[in-house]
Amino acid sequence: MNEIQKFFPFWNKLNSDEQNIIAESISEKKFKKGRQINSEYSECAGIIALKKGTMRVYIISEEGREVTLYRLSEGDICVLSASCILESIAFDIHMDAESDLEILSIPSGTFRSVAEKNIYLKCYMYEEITKKFSEIMTAMQRILFTAVDKRLAVFLCEEYEKNGTRIKMTHEQIASNIGSVREVISRLLKHLEQEGAIKTGRGVLTIEDIDILRKNTI
Repeated sequence: MNEIQKFFPFWNKLNSDEQNIIAESISEKKFKKGRQINSEYSECAGIIALKKGTMRVYIISEEGREVTLYRLSEGDICVLSASCILESIAFDIHMDAESDLEILSIPSGTFRSVAEKNIYLKCYMYEEITKKFSEIMTAMQRILFTAVDKRLAVFLCEEYEKNGTRIKMTHEQIASNIGSVREVISRLLKHLEQEGAIKTGRGVLTIEDIDILRKNTI
């Protein structure tokens, strides 16, 4: 119970019967880095809480292009993973483990049945959805209205703030995160390397001069 309370902030707003229903339905899963999380579920994944690791949430266009919506880390909750219980959401989302991942998930059916009787839980769900759609709109604005070289610089600066000077990503992964393609990203990274901002290697990128990168975000 203590673990559930730690990762699901709405826990204390449930009565004892509701807590028992959810506690009995929760499952814990582990995923290796690079694994697609959706593939483990016959329907949608339900409400997911991240115990450990990072996860990327994205959509795929008809042409097969991946567009990252947002990323989650330890302690975060993903409500769009339960999109099947939200009639107004008509698109499929995909989720990949960016590192070794441990999650707790509440089945969509269980969450729906409890939320129908608990107004706090229903409000919590819609509040989280609103927050995520705000992040999605920010991501879409960047893709639509910001040049790709600036998007790249912003992304690398954000990664620097979170993870330090070493960024363990391929050019393909970086492209997916900022809504571009590998060929364009490789060319731009080469230019940044020539400027002395970064140093590239196989599957890893090192920030050499963060000030140069920050100038490229303006």
